[in-house]
Amino acid sequence: MKLKTNIFLTLALLSVANATPAGEVLVKSKCVKCHLPTTPTPEQMQTLKAPPFDAVLFHAKDALKEENAVKKHIIEFTLNPNVSKSVCESNKVAKFRLMPSQKGSVTKEELEKIADYLYANYPTEKFVKLINKMQTDSKINALKNSPFLMNIDALPHLTKILMHNWDKEALNLSKEQKEKLLVVRKETMTGVKKIKKALIPLQNEIMDLMYDGADLKSIQSKVDEVAKLKAQATMIHLKCLKDSIKILTDEQMEYILPFWDI
Repeated sequence: MKLKTNIFLTLALLSVANATPAGEVLVKSKCVKCHLPTTPTPEQMQTLKAPPFDAVLFHAKDALKEENAVKKHIIEFTLNPNVSKSVCESNKVAKFRLMPSQKGSVTKEELEKIADYLYANYPTEKFVKLINKMQTDSKINALKNSPFLMNIDALPHLTKILMHNWDKEALNLSKEQKEKLLVVRKETMTGVKKIKKALIPLQNEIMDLMYDGADLKSIQSKVDEVAKLKAQATMIHLKCLKDSIKILTDEQMEYILPFWDI
């Protein structure tokens, strides 16, 4: 009777094991020591060793579109990591550093199962909603704090887009282009920073006067000064766009156009 019970127990355990997808088992044994399998909390964000699966698949699907391309990328990048082939933003690569090759730790056949599982389960709906909210909040805050007169998608923060894609193989910036673009970026940020230093206290002063019930005519000159400063900032912004576009090729411009509203 005891032998019969042990046989049934063994069969039950095997049944449970077989019910778990091979990819999920491999992900838990090979990947989760670095990549978080759940949407990170703000506290966890501070101690992450690598981007969570949600973020990796979010960027991979966004950049590569097709299922086979995403799965192929997971396999090839895991075995032969290359900064220029990363689907994550360049600043994230700088933060987490390039993952070490997993050759010898996982086989291509195992990676095929891992890729199937990751593609089917990530990014989670919770993560996508979180990203959409963050992007919306970011745009709202950018509008509220913007030093520019014109805040429209047709006039993007091009230096920010370029920094996010700086080392991407698809963008293929040459060393000479990078040097020129860094000069443009420095000139732009220096000019805008100087204007914001004068603009923010001036705007606060206007609001204080309004709360104190000041006459509108007495505020007019300060409003005119705000408009003047914002016009100057907008011209710096336009010059940044013009100078950057001159440095980039038509192919590079075509690559960054989908990021235009960042």
